Amino acid sequence: MKDRLLIGVSARIYHPISPVLDMGGVFTKTLHYLEQSVAHWVMSRKVLVVMIPAIESAGMIERSEMSLHAYAEHLDGLVLQGGNDLSPQTYGESPLKPEWAGDPVRDRYEMDLFKAFVDHGKPVIGICRGCQLINVALGGTLYQDIETQVPEAIEHRNAAKYDQQFHTISLVRGTHLAELYPGTTHATINSIHHQAVKDVGKDLVVEAVGVPDGIVEAIRWRGPSYVFGIQWHPEFMIHSTGQEAELSGKPILHDFLEAARARKKQGAPVSSS
Repeated sequence: MKDRLLIGVSARIYHPISPVLDMGGVFTKTLHYLEQSVAHWVMSRKVLVVMIPAIESAGMIERSEMSLHAYAEHLDGLVLQGGNDLSPQTYGESPLKPEWAGDPVRDRYEMDLFKAFVDHGKPVIGICRGCQLINVALGGTLYQDIETQVPEAIEHRNAAKYDQQFHTISLVRGTHLAELYPGTTHATINSIHHQAVKDVGKDLVVEAVGVPDGIVEAIRWRGPSYVFGIQWHPEFMIHSTGQEAELSGKPILHDFLEAARARKKQGAPVSSS
């Protein structure tokens, strides 16, 4: 076990619909769940994946009884997975439409989780919503809806195609992401989002943008620990889809896990705040 990494993954949260329509049963309860492809992308013979449950005061466990810092202390890294919109209220705005109100419960949970892992100097990688969460946690804002607020933008989400919606990105020269893909300036990625980074958070560097609209597709923190966010879903690109110049997620995952191994060798947490 000593050489194995324990990687935490934030939980997606299903909130019961009120009134419950045709589902019933377990769907009358709040559910925390992990999308299988994310777990399979991260886990391997030397990597174990642990889903970290949210802690809310309305639940059976009070927030004061369990600290997310305990997870950050014992786990080696964090993956913030995709899912529902962030609430515009989390970055100081009001929803432009009711359907863009997002999930403030999950926002609070993941913001606390992000802070805990950063405080402990543990690597964090954010996928889609996770990328947006990182940006907001560091003081940035989002486009609530790309189509509405950036009308000249290309299509970034197609419900019918879902993970088979693709477009081109440009890797920013001189960045760490570009170093992971030597000789690659442009590549194809999937696109399953209608929100995106607007104002970039403090000490974040843009490492990839959409072509030709310039929508932010990857960000990296210049702070003392590893924090990286990507707008696409590498877990859905494990198998070739026949897209020309499709960007493999393996270098990104390897880089994240190597950062986790390096941090594990350092021992005690950087901070226990």
